[in-house]
Amino acid sequence: MLVACLCAGWCRVCDGYHEVFAALREQHPDWRFVWVDIEDDAELVDDLEVETFPTLLVGRGRELLFIGPLTPQLATAQRLLTSLQDAADPPAEAGPAAKALLARLQSSC
Repeated sequence: MLVACLCAGWCRVCDGYHEVFAALREQHPDWRFVWVDIEDDAELVDDLEVETFPTLLVGRGRELLFIGPLTPQLATAQRLLTSLQDAADPPAEAGPAAKALLARLQSSC
């Protein structure tokens, strides 16, 4: 699975999310975790509008499982990732910009 945190350098909430993201990375060493600064990595983010920070994007192969804001608590992120890992069916369709970002992340990481 690929887990991307979409943040911005000026976001103070994102600053606190670094530790949560590092803990998730340690708990899932076989998954890929990517930190994406929406301004520094603007060419990667492209047309995707990120309005709330931090926003997580989670994918399995070409399948986008989740994209949305998430409060910066470790337990919340753990529950989300566990539910997505165990889900048999993908959730509702996401927009084309989110799917395109997942494809770019999968090919660049």
